[in-house]
Amino acid sequence: MFSLYKKELASFFTSIIGYLTIIVFLILSGLMLWVLRSDFNILDYGYANLDGFFLIAPFLYLFLIPAITMRMIAEEKKNGTLEFLLTKPLSEWTVLWSKFLAGITLVFISLIPTLVTYISVYTLGDPVGNLDSGSIAGSYIGLLLLGAAFVSIGIFASSLTSNQIVAFILAALICAFAYLGFESIYNMGILGNADLFVKSLGVRHHYESLSRGVIDTRDLLYYLSLITLFLMGSRLVLQSRKWQK
Repeated sequence: MFSLYKKELASFFTSIIGYLTIIVFLILSGLMLWVLRSDFNILDYGYANLDGFFLIAPFLYLFLIPAITMRMIAEEKKNGTLEFLLTKPLSEWTVLWSKFLAGITLVFISLIPTLVTYISVYTLGDPVGNLDSGSIAGSYIGLLLLGAAFVSIGIFASSLTSNQIVAFILAALICAFAYLGFESIYNMGILGNADLFVKSLGVRHHYESLSRGVIDTRDLLYYLSLITLFLMGSRLVLQSRKWQK
């Protein structure tokens, strides 16, 4: 599996996809936090915190992570290399987990340069260090888990088609619903006592919970369950190709 993981990770950086994803993420978040006048601008806000970044990042990942994952299986299908992989002594789980871990690694790499923003805000605080580092650490963990969930959704979408554009659109729509859909249903207030339960099914609810700096096992189990669910769905799609044959 490690060899397949390295191959998948190398494919990101031997093409423009990996670099472009990280650069776009950093440029857009940097512009909104430091340059453009908005509610997220740190200098205009007047307080030493990174709330703006952790509000922006999930929306950027809604588009950037599907762009990463759209080719993972769809391209293998299109080029006919998926059958070659599965005829080797590799299980569907091995193929899926190697691609999933490669995607998570890219998400992790994209977050490392953002520590410059943390250091900058830490230094600019009055007094220096007037920053809730515990909450920020929880937000980073939440953002990494959110990225992991989006990667699993993207792989599932990519397994459904051999067209990368279709895979991108499907992944973006499912990610958007997982992050915003349940929250929107909750805000409508149409389900009465079930509203809070519906809200708890959404990714955003658990992301915001981790952003408070408290690592709750319920949030961790939620993300683990969501990731497992979509990877199991991807495995089922891959297995269905054998059944059809």
